[in-house]
Amino acid sequence: MSGCRKDELIFVSDSSVVSIPVDLEKYSGFYLLNEGNMGMNRATIDYFEYQTGIYTRDIFSERNPTLPRELGDVGNDLMIYGKKAYATINASNFIEVFDVETGKHIKQIHLPNCRYLTSDNGKVYVSSFAGKIEANPNAEIGFVAEIDTLSLAVTRKVNVGYQPEELVVHNHKLYVANSGGYREPKYDTTVSVVDLTTFTEIKKIEVAPNLHRMQVDPTGDIYVSSRGNYAGILPALYVLDSKADQVKHKLDIPVANMTLDGTMLYYYTSSYQLNTGNNSIAFGVLDTQTKQIIRNSIATDGTDQQLLMPYGIAVNPETKDIFLTDAQDYIGNGYIYCLSPNGELKWKTITGNIPAHLAFIKK
Repeated sequence: MSGCRKDELIFVSDSSVVSIPVDLEKYSGFYLLNEGNMGMNRATIDYFEYQTGIYTRDIFSERNPTLPRELGDVGNDLMIYGKKAYATINASNFIEVFDVETGKHIKQIHLPNCRYLTSDNGKVYVSSFAGKIEANPNAEIGFVAEIDTLSLAVTRKVNVGYQPEELVVHNHKLYVANSGGYREPKYDTTVSVVDLTTFTEIKKIEVAPNLHRMQVDPTGDIYVSSRGNYAGILPALYVLDSKADQVKHKLDIPVANMTLDGTMLYYYTSSYQLNTGNNSIAFGVLDTQTKQIIRNSIATDGTDQQLLMPYGIAVNPETKDIFLTDAQDYIGNGYIYCLSPNGELKWKTITGNIPAHLAFIKK
């Protein structure tokens, strides 16, 4: 008789020094979730540490050698809440929960076609398309799941609109952008308002077709982007009054992604038209107090013109550095750019496949 034992695979991450070391008061670094191409099982997590200036690619595989190297199929969102990080792995139908300090796996929470995350009062909220990934005029209605951060169990669910995307919490109400993307051309046009005490939908706000991104400013105004219908109805940005729960402004800015820092809304635009195949990309900054565009670019040195396909945007709350990610051709590795608050390039480095979502780590 004879036997053999396979060698245990240890996945080594790839690191490089990209910045001078900085010891910040409130933040130690950030994680970056690379989405990975759908069907390729290539979602990965990178890590940047301010104190060393080192950027590490695919750190999750190295920190979790007993798990499959591939995190899953399509990393759709990333959020840190307390001592845990949550990553929605959309096509793999689960939320990966890992320890912020060590990067080590804690649990997978299985939820079908999970999309975006937000949090409030010890709970994490996750939007879900509910059904499988397919264009279907009869696609089922979506829901939001509530996860208890101690037990990591799904405690409640509430039906919202069709194919719900980003969501925000304000004044103990949950606002959910419904897209209806699977039901093209019959897109959903509403924002669902959910009372967090009863966890019931109390209102639908009529906005525009194919809603996607959401942010809430310090005054309680809620910003929601509409992708339009790629034909006669153009993409735009809408402002909701959270007291009256109705639309108060329409801004003709075709926002593809945005992030809020104080009263400044940083964004990039995309205006794809199906009939022409044209897609124009631009960057800007909106003053949420005046609802006026104060900058028609984010970079002041032309750096943003180097991006082939902008895919992620974030601002460090302490340094006010601006981060932009570039998915390039969606096939190979992407890039992350770090800009100073006045828009000058500080550093850039290569990332994983389709870099998209940043989460800053508090000390």
